[in-house]
Amino acid sequence: MNGKLDGKIKAILFDLDCTLLDIDLDKFIPEYLKSLAQSVAHLIPPKKFISKILQASNAIEQNDGTISNLEVYEKVFFPIEGYSWEQLEPYFNEYYEKDFPKLCQYADKKPEARAVVQKAFDKGYDVIIATTPLLPATAIEQRLEWADVADFPYRLITTIENSHATKSTTHLLYYDQILNKIGYPADACLMVGDEDKDLVAKRCGMKTFLIEHKDKKFSLEIPEPTYKGSLYDLKLML
Repeated sequence: MNGKLDGKIKAILFDLDCTLLDIDLDKFIPEYLKSLAQSVAHLIPPKKFISKILQASNAIEQNDGTISNLEVYEKVFFPIEGYSWEQLEPYFNEYYEKDFPKLCQYADKKPEARAVVQKAFDKGYDVIIATTPLLPATAIEQRLEWADVADFPYRLITTIENSHATKSTTHLLYYDQILNKIGYPADACLMVGDEDKDLVAKRCGMKTFLIEHKDKKFSLEIPEPTYKGSLYDLKLML
């Protein structure tokens, strides 16, 4: 793709998985759920544990913004088998420290990821990691490390703890909340991502850049991206 970005752009929002990080989500997600459940399998049957996680994640999809995603999660998930968050927290902390890092086997660095993020900072853009905020900060920070882009001074990284909505194709609350936090109008922002929940940012007035993948198809209801190409193409436009 040729040309330069719209000169109004002041902030660039990057999705993480399959955008800055090459990751096989079809393998990563089941293994993540399985290994997290195993960390407390001596207390909670894994099938029940995973079912509760999925219920909590679905509840976050419906978050109306009045409380954080973490609070929604805790309301649905706890108590489980009579255990509270305080009782299970030590096991979860140990899991993210010792076992979650092993999931990096399902991910690879993208050659241009660090270069494009570096150029965005060099050009003076505010940079946001706008990843789906269903996981805790440590899980997102570790995936940023896998992508070799963890050491930048991001304006914001959306996590389950600091977000009050999540990406959706049916509402724009997630993007509205980011705009409120960073203080830019929508038309001063570019959302870079690979899926429909990234491209819908165009509905609130943002520009969008689709990171193209083979066989990726979108419904007619999803807005056409403002730009599309590879991370290399985006780097040339900055």
